[in-house]
Amino acid sequence: MKEVLPEALSDTSELPAYATPEDVVADLAPDYPIFCVRPHAIARAARVFLEKFPGDTLYAVKCNPMPHMLDSLYKAGIRHFDTASLSEIALVSQLFPESICYFMHPVKARDAIREAHQRYGVRHHVVDHADELKKISEVIPARKDVVILVRLAVHHQAVVYDLSTKFGTSVDAALSLLAEIDRLGFSAGLCFHVGSQCLDAEAYAVGMQSVRDVIERSTVPLECIDVGGGFPGRYLNHRVDDLASYIGAIVEATRGLDLPESSRLFCEPGRGLSEGGESLIAQVQLRKGSAIYLNDGIYGSMNEEQTGLRRPYRMVATRSFSEETTGFTVYGPTCDSVDVLPDPVALPADIREGDWIEFGGMGAYGAACRTAFNGFFPDTFVQVENEFVSDTQPED
Repeated sequence: MKEVLPEALSDTSELPAYATPEDVVADLAPDYPIFCVRPHAIARAARVFLEKFPGDTLYAVKCNPMPHMLDSLYKAGIRHFDTASLSEIALVSQLFPESICYFMHPVKARDAIREAHQRYGVRHHVVDHADELKKISEVIPARKDVVILVRLAVHHQAVVYDLSTKFGTSVDAALSLLAEIDRLGFSAGLCFHVGSQCLDAEAYAVGMQSVRDVIERSTVPLECIDVGGGFPGRYLNHRVDDLASYIGAIVEATRGLDLPESSRLFCEPGRGLSEGGESLIAQVQLRKGSAIYLNDGIYGSMNEEQTGLRRPYRMVATRSFSEETTGFTVYGPTCDSVDVLPDPVALPADIREGDWIEFGGMGAYGAACRTAFNGFFPDTFVQVENEFVSDTQPED
């Protein structure tokens, strides 16, 4: 029986189209938040990986699972998807039956493993512990077309999220896991994740050194090496190099690895593919002196601001604004006092109720991390044709 996608997750590739956010506001005069999707920016990011990365690019679905994002990436040529749950696997498989899903979460329910394997044909799984490997081996019959990747822990200070505090294992433990994978009759691979929003491309060399250490001490042939995600987005407080330089650092770090000729290289960009593909129009609904209240905030699309990321922004040009700026405290719409951006935002001194602000960088973890707390849930999407250009400059 074919599952039917929920209405909110139906095909949204035919979004209402506008030339600019100003046109959106002129037409809709919205008092609700609106996501502005830029398919051309998504396709541009995809081309970087498809043209420069010497292997398979797996889009990390967790970063933005909206069908319009998946559809834009698929149309750009992305055919491989890093999925962390059965729901993500089902979504991708139903939208794109010819795509390939990889179950890259190191902890999975038995029924999810079984369903992914039997119903959706998933053939790649990740483990970082002997009990997870035992679980998979008890659910899936051992065969060489099933690849079990061992996830190595990689710690690097130049990341916003150190994912190896939760997942990953040591080189010594990885050697034991690889030997057991081989003994059971599965194929083997290695993977790591330097951490989300990586600000130093050399972090991949650190991860690859652990891979090299394992290879030098193991006789188990490796079907693939997965360098994970971490490819950064551009934020006001994060100057980052072009993504091509990150790919170049990965290529350089893989030189001289003793791998079978058939071994594949994977990467799992989420933020790097999606960040620039969406912005958000939010409206000022009240001004109190040097504080403004927006119709979106920490419980809506701006969850990541709590981690220190500062998204670029611009005023939607519905009128002339003062050239003088003031640092405003920016509150979200809920009744919770923690619903406030951590840092003051420099905005025109004459900003007032009814003005609109466009926040960039919303393609990554904006729509994905929304909640419906207090009944506020940004859920309107349109397509815009122009480029997002911030009123502000990145910090040094």
